[in-house]
Amino acid sequence: MRRSISDSSLIVSLNPKSSIAEAYRLLRTKIQFSFKDQESKTVMVTSSQAGEGKTTTISNLAIAYAQEGKKVLLIDADLRKPSLHRIFSQMNHQGLSTLLEGYTSVQDAIQSTDFDHLYLLPSGPVPANPSELIDSAAMEELMELLKEQYDVILVDTPSVLSVSDAVIVSSLCDGVIMVAASGKVRKEHLKKAREQLDHVQAKMLGVVLNRVV
Repeated sequence: MRRSISDSSLIVSLNPKSSIAEAYRLLRTKIQFSFKDQESKTVMVTSSQAGEGKTTTISNLAIAYAQEGKKVLLIDADLRKPSLHRIFSQMNHQGLSTLLEGYTSVQDAIQSTDFDHLYLLPSGPVPANPSELIDSAAMEELMELLKEQYDVILVDTPSVLSVSDAVIVSSLCDGVIMVAASGKVRKEHLKKAREQLDHVQAKMLGVVLNRVV
């Protein structure tokens, strides 16, 4: 790894001996146990509403997997308010949106990061029709292709209750992690989000309670 990462949210890298970093490694272990002998491990990380810490969670989880030696792909499927490219100091002129629109190849869209074994598929420019791109045959085909190339795929999405994108993506993944901010999330929002995911038979792996004081 090149020591150029400065984003303070990447605690697994910056302070690997901290209790927070250990919590992310424990989350990795629990996810692995949930899949047991299943080879394909595609996990979506979302929240019921925006601002609960899902992007920080998925970024640290991705690093934790990469530190284990797994070949990891982190996908920014938030085509409305993408942020993973900023966290990992990458360009965003092409990515998932241009890939699904047929303007970019998989090889050109996926970027190496400053972490060994960790790759990023940024969102790309914000498209005019994000939900239609996510809910497309091209997206299904892309996910199947990527599963053959990576040990672990982690997908960041918009919050479940804001738009339909997360529910659509959940149907393409092997499991879902819900991030909930302590003191902010409302039980009725969590329940409604769970109901929407259950409607498409998404496999809920668990809930991460974030920002516990």
